[in-house]
Amino acid sequence: MRKHYLESLFSPDAVAVVCDEAYATIGEQVLTNLRSGAFAGAIHLVTAGKHKLAGYKPRAALADLDGPVALAIVAAGTEHQADIMHACGEIGVKAVVILSGGFSEMQECGLAFQNELVEIARRYHIALVGPRCLGIARPRNHFNATSARSPIREGKVALVTQSGAFCSAILDWADDAGFGFSAVASLGATSDVKLGDVLDYLAQDPHTSSILLYVERITNARLFLSGLRAAARLKPVVVIKSGRNDAGARAAASQMQTPLGRDEVFDAAIRRAGAVRVTIVHQLFAAATILASGARVKEGRLGVVTNGGAPGVMAADWAGDADLALAQLSDDTMERLSDALPDYWTCSHPVDILGNADAERYQKVVAALLDDPGVDGVLALLTPQGFTDASACADGVIAASTKARKPVLASWMGSKLVDEGRKKLTAAGIPQFMSPEAGVDAFNYLARYRRNQSALLQVPEPLSEHPDPDVHGAKTMIDHALSEGRSTLTMAESRAVLRAFHIPVLPSMVAASAAEALIAAENIGFPIAMKIVSPDIEHKSEVGGVRLNISESRAVAAAYEELMRDVADREGDAQLCGVSIEPMVDRPHARELLVGISRDPVFGPVIHMGPAGTAAEALAGQTQVALPPLNDFLARELVDRTAVSHYLRQFRKMPAVNMAALSEVLQRVSEMACELPVISRFEINPLLVDEASAVAIEANIHVAADSLATDHYGHMAIHPYPADMQSRLQLTDGAEILMRPIRPEDGRSEENFVANLSAESKYFRFMHGLDRLTPSMLARFTQIDYDREMALVAIQQNSAGEDTFIGVVRYVTNPDANSCEFALAIADEWQSHGLGPRLMERLIDIARERGLETMIGEVLAQNARMLRMCKRLGFRALRSPEDPEVVEVTLPL
Repeated sequence: MRKHYLESLFSPDAVAVVCDEAYATIGEQVLTNLRSGAFAGAIHLVTAGKHKLAGYKPRAALADLDGPVALAIVAAGTEHQADIMHACGEIGVKAVVILSGGFSEMQECGLAFQNELVEIARRYHIALVGPRCLGIARPRNHFNATSARSPIREGKVALVTQSGAFCSAILDWADDAGFGFSAVASLGATSDVKLGDVLDYLAQDPHTSSILLYVERITNARLFLSGLRAAARLKPVVVIKSGRNDAGARAAASQMQTPLGRDEVFDAAIRRAGAVRVTIVHQLFAAATILASGARVKEGRLGVVTNGGAPGVMAADWAGDADLALAQLSDDTMERLSDALPDYWTCSHPVDILGNADAERYQKVVAALLDDPGVDGVLALLTPQGFTDASACADGVIAASTKARKPVLASWMGSKLVDEGRKKLTAAGIPQFMSPEAGVDAFNYLARYRRNQSALLQVPEPLSEHPDPDVHGAKTMIDHALSEGRSTLTMAESRAVLRAFHIPVLPSMVAASAAEALIAAENIGFPIAMKIVSPDIEHKSEVGGVRLNISESRAVAAAYEELMRDVADREGDAQLCGVSIEPMVDRPHARELLVGISRDPVFGPVIHMGPAGTAAEALAGQTQVALPPLNDFLARELVDRTAVSHYLRQFRKMPAVNMAALSEVLQRVSEMACELPVISRFEINPLLVDEASAVAIEANIHVAADSLATDHYGHMAIHPYPADMQSRLQLTDGAEILMRPIRPEDGRSEENFVANLSAESKYFRFMHGLDRLTPSMLARFTQIDYDREMALVAIQQNSAGEDTFIGVVRYVTNPDANSCEFALAIADEWQSHGLGPRLMERLIDIARERGLETMIGEVLAQNARMLRMCKRLGFRALRSPEDPEVVEVTLPL
């Protein structure tokens, strides 16, 4: 595979620092950092001045430099930027980092300058970082091209940030704390190189074990989530974002031209991407440290051991605030604890082992909790009381955890009296925290990481596994409304769209007179509900537009006249079209929910769910959101996150609701979000759910023609699984093969497929010796982003219905977004059966349908069979200028 296009940014062999007189101080700091870091490559200074900076002799122009330059660091006024970019392009610079500001923060004028630079960069295929950033560092390469004044140690954690000020502060703190980094990337305005691009690079970096990410704005949600998901599949990613509340959002908006979007939607995106979000800076490093340690949990049930009541209560309080469950200890565990503790222990959890606890007591109690199947990890707390031997008690915890497969965390509270114990715990690999709250937070990061990783592995199809909706019918009704210049569907149209997606809806009839209302009531059957019908009124009850429990025919006409009169008096300008007649619903166990779709300016369609009716008043502000598409797992996870989930289980005398029915409705709403991009706002309020089923009572759909995406699913932040690409192939020998896009759950099949290839086939595919796929390679090959890459698998089913991979073909879109690189492997026993060309033909069709212009591949010169196939498919072959053993094949699409 080719080197990542950001390799020139992080590992250049020659650097030019370009600055003008106004920014000479910044240029000098960059040169000082490069020299003091012992960068081995060539370092050049380009400036109009004649004086040396940091000991480097200046050149007047980039064209005057001797030899090629991979990276240019630019600190200059906006009036010089375009000329500098052109000059960089003319001498073949691969990447440019602009440190100076004055661009998009200067409102539209500055944004125009910035866009001009991006256009120049793309014309010359330059990776452009910034403007308004601190720079790039790669400590293991002795490369520090930042303007930071703090030295940067080598470590295993990468730092990626959009704020130069934040980056500078973090580097200063890290220098004092002895914390190191595998890479530092301050991206500033992210005008060209985005967060997603850098995350994609770091995902493949073997020297990075986890990633810290500071986010201010998202300019391309699809690219951001693509890179974030790619990285989070392989290593922990911890995210902190500014602008979380209204005050922060207003402050952030004053600094940039990009829409911020809603914070709860960003939160949902981070969960779906498999990353962990924190809210304050000190949590950033705590989360990175605990996740990078390799500790993992099955669920989120925490056991707490303490030698003092107060620290245990503090831990329990903090866990409750974080929605983290303290473990329910088993009877066997309680017996073991009673044997190990004095008779007067509290017999409760957190387990208070009392102020006179010694090393033996700590060891026995921690071991008992670790052996409990209902405990996923243990937090041991200690305060230096009386004659407490903090060092010996640390030995007890270490002894209990030596062979444990569950994480053990500790908080030895205090300073000098516990210092030796802390050092022992740290040396033993037990994460140590200064307070109970910090220890609980750390365990919570593990629990959230597990939950979010489970969400990451979900690849829902745009349409659920339930009967297919009538998408054509729904689109036709919406198109009709748009053709009439309407942005709101009528009640009848909204109900019809729901029925097209198989969402249960109450029957109804519209009546434009008292006589028609009586006819409708007799057809529906008493008792009935009567509701105003108006394109100008969304919340009917707020204007007196609802009459309930009309139980006899003689009351219908009076109710109709009264309702029409009352609404006309309140809403004189509203167009009144009549009333809707519906049956009264008798569901004594039903819970009222609100379910719908809203549109976020950054992440597109969002599904939301929360309480409705009387529950909405008690649980105000408790609506939760999720990004589509949803499957059953994600739908139930959304329900579990809502405050109303407690009331959906068995509650008082009411049975639990039918979760399968609720999940299906949420999946149907997800289908609407996927297939109907014109929906700008949609709401079912209320949705009634009881032990039997779910039914929509009211629905409102708002549409906007400008919401149409240019490509299918282009309006969504996460591309759904492309189920429509599944097909069957018949080979020349008559064998029938299933072909479909790869799924995350195909890991074992992919692993066996590669393991069973001959040594020659492995060498031809990977171009180096390989026995088996590493876990990271397996994740990268099976957990793909269907938007920018595609992997098709050919499957043979045996008589027992078991699937066996016999071929895999894939492409990955290059950073230019116009070309892609392909790879193909066929099981040895299936070679020469015509399978390879058939897979390649389908892959070429998909790439062409997605607007790609060129397909590229690298083939070993000795792989004659592959080269012959490429020639038959129309590829042009040329020897690689970098490696004569490799042939580059290219196909215009």
